[in-house]
Amino acid sequence: MKKAIQFGAGNIGRGFIGALLSKSGYHVVFADVNESIINKINEDKQYTINIMDIQCTEEKINNISGVLSNSKSILNEIKEADIITTAVGPLILPRIAETIANGIKLRRENNMQEYLNIIACENAVKASSQLRDEVIKYLNEKELEYLEKYIGFPNCSVDRIVPPVKSENILDVVVESFHEWNVEKNAFKGEIPNIEGMNLVDNLVAYIERKLFTLNTGHAITAYFGYLKGYRTIDESINDEKIYNFVRKAMIESGEALIAKYGFDRESHIKYIDKIIGRFKNPYLKDDVARVGREPLRKLNKNDRLIKPLITAKGYNIDSENLLLGVGAAMHYKNDEDEQSRQLQNLIKSKGVKGSLSEIAKLPEDSEILIKIEHYYNQVRRLIEG
Repeated sequence: MKKAIQFGAGNIGRGFIGALLSKSGYHVVFADVNESIINKINEDKQYTINIMDIQCTEEKINNISGVLSNSKSILNEIKEADIITTAVGPLILPRIAETIANGIKLRRENNMQEYLNIIACENAVKASSQLRDEVIKYLNEKELEYLEKYIGFPNCSVDRIVPPVKSENILDVVVESFHEWNVEKNAFKGEIPNIEGMNLVDNLVAYIERKLFTLNTGHAITAYFGYLKGYRTIDESINDEKIYNFVRKAMIESGEALIAKYGFDRESHIKYIDKIIGRFKNPYLKDDVARVGREPLRKLNKNDRLIKPLITAKGYNIDSENLLLGVGAAMHYKNDEDEQSRQLQNLIKSKGVKGSLSEIAKLPEDSEILIKIEHYYNQVRRLIEG
């Protein structure tokens, strides 16, 4: 039987990618450092996905096992794998790179000539390429030659809201019905696997930025506005008329940048925006604003969901007042339970809005964008609460 390894047995790993692999006939090995999750997977050998939307249904996911990703056992799993996927978060990719490299070394030592594709399913641009860059740090010249011949790292974009809803069984997850997994077709090594729900594309960057500038941008801005107004969940936040208007206008601004850059059809893209907002309104997901808004330093990186749409829109002389307001709201994010939020607020205290964001986003402190963000930072509370 075909074997897949899913690094990351969290909600996304179980509720999205791991589930698609299992439904496509793979035995899925979940690899994680969480012993409770791994032990439960090996004990139950199945879990339930609760699809909560207009119609609520259940799916049983089976043919699974678990392994600790920091144990020696993972190497033999990599040796036997037909495909590897990850859903660990972009910041964790460097931590699993050495393990993956050691598994590749083992495949070479055993003279394995089967192809292996490794797909990092993360909310980051070119995450698989990032993982590859980390993996090759641990390989010598001969091992690198082996990797070049047999190991593929197709980039992808993933889209499914999987909130951390507690259930009686720690393995069960709640998801929305919508899901999208676009994978770059030409980056596979060997025969492309037939996986349910995997959409093969030629121009992946366009799909990545469509998702980044629409779902991720809108989601983050909704969270930061909602947090400022004291809402707990995304659906509560987006149902506030004032927040809804700001978020939709921001998504239209980022959409105009996409239309200018990639030639997307305007009418179709507006429908896509409204479909995304409809997902935010799903009352069953109860997606916490603190979860969506977490790690603001990462989200304020110049290549991420807040600053990149701004830079792109500016490049096409597109008005971006609402995107600027969204960044201003992000700069107000004060959550003592979020380490990056504490770091952000300390930076603002010591360097001001422009100086701190210049450091975070790697932008010149005298840039027009930073000057405008500082202005909207000072306007956020009045505009949102007034």
